[in-house]
Amino acid sequence: MCERPRIFGLDVDSETRCRHYHSEIDRIAIRFHCCGDYFACFACHEAVGCNNPSVWPKEQFHEKAVLCGSCDNELSIRDYLDCASSCPRCAAAFNPGCSLHKHLYFET
Repeated sequence: MCERPRIFGLDVDSETRCRHYHSEIDRIAIRFHCCGDYFACFACHEAVGCNNPSVWPKEQFHEKAVLCGSCDNELSIRDYLDCASSCPRCAAAFNPGCSLHKHLYFET
């Protein structure tokens, strides 16, 4: 079994919730295109990240860049965008409100 990637952020719990997003359904982490590290959210990246944010270009949406905090399944960006707010492996619910700021992570 692969080891879980390190999740950076502020007050990150075992399911990737952080100081900024901590409801029951806030359970994904996103690997940032700019630095290749996983963060609990964009605000955590602003606080402790690389200070050089960039979004994933559409031609790289096949890359695994989203981690389910419930089962550690790594999803490609395309799989995440198409998953209807639940993990395709364990069916854990993801926060559908994350779509409001997907432009901070992915080219639109």
